[in-house]
Amino acid sequence: MGGAELPTTVDLCWIPLGAGRHVVRLSGKLFEAVSGRVQTRSPCDLYHSALVVVVPEGRFVIEQTPVIDGQGDRRGVVLEGPVGTRLAGRFRLFRYEVRRWRDGVISDIAAAVSTVRVADDSVVAGQILDLVPSVPPLVWGRDQHRTGDMWNSNSVISWLLSRAGVDSAGISPPPRGRAPGWHAGIVIAAHDAVIAPVRSSARV
Repeated sequence: MGGAELPTTVDLCWIPLGAGRHVVRLSGKLFEAVSGRVQTRSPCDLYHSALVVVVPEGRFVIEQTPVIDGQGDRRGVVLEGPVGTRLAGRFRLFRYEVRRWRDGVISDIAAAVSTVRVADDSVVAGQILDLVPSVPPLVWGRDQHRTGDMWNSNSVISWLLSRAGVDSAGISPPPRGRAPGWHAGIVIAAHDAVIAPVRSSARV
């Protein structure tokens, strides 16, 4: 007899920026200190987001991370993009990857401050998984679409949720927290929804 079918869920994980990475954490604090001064507000805690999607076919993690080697197929990598400038993206150190990793791991998940159930609908979950290869490979850290916000890992997550019909604008990071890039993903998703229909794709 087969095992019980997995319930469909989509969970959003809020992970402190730089958890487990001393340099990233310090650079994030510096960035937020400068941003707070420019915007005349108190500094906030910065967060990185990732998704855990469970469907009858299995459990998938979706996350944008640095490229660590040339074996992305082992991590369910479906696309890469440049960091800083497109020219620098020729080098692995200046590229990011977007993963749709079946039975994968989120390296800093133990540090997550909050995990939020954003959907339990099979259609929404399926659309999110199908959309991952269509994430626009924009330059990390830049605002190419003039949204007033940079493109980064949070943009990828808010773009996916928005394109799948989830109200990303109504989702906020934990109290006293900020998720740079979240707004950019929402704005760009609204534009992309007009010109690009959701298409099913193979999931690995």
